[in-house]
Amino acid sequence: MRLAMAMKECMKTTSVDNITVKQIVKECGLSRQTFYRHFIDKYDLINWYFDLLLEQSFKEMGDGETIREGLVKKFTYIREESLFFTMAFKVDQQNNLKEHDFIMIYEFYCRLIREKTNAIPDERIRKILEMYCSSSIYMTVKWVLKGMKESESELADLMIGAMPREIYDLYVKLEIL
Repeated sequence: MRLAMAMKECMKTTSVDNITVKQIVKECGLSRQTFYRHFIDKYDLINWYFDLLLEQSFKEMGDGETIREGLVKKFTYIREESLFFTMAFKVDQQNNLKEHDFIMIYEFYCRLIREKTNAIPDERIRKILEMYCSSSIYMTVKWVLKGMKESESELADLMIGAMPREIYDLYVKLEIL
């Protein structure tokens, strides 16, 4: 956590591309060895912190909360950490947060369907989910980089409104929407 807080502190004055591991460890008083014992690179640190922030909203969606409630929480966490997400979403390098968010949300939705139906989503549903998750990440990034003008609830409603009919109907049937 000290490394993540140091990364956030560095983000106040430096773009992610220009932040070095040396800066991060100097900021928090840890060694480079400690950094590399836990993380592959600075992008891995960013993805770890993202996972930590959003783990609870995903968990709660799987534990009875609706998709909408989980999305509102996700967007609330993002707003509360706006500097971190603004800086992190600007990065397009390998292992970036946009790709990581896509993988997390796609796998979460597939796992949720599997847990509710006791079956792996079929190929068609997986492809539709892939397209939906890709566009929802795009819109989340756009929302963050354009100043988060919509409320968390408005953005969640837009995401649900953009959901493909087959996915929407499935989630209604599974009582998670």
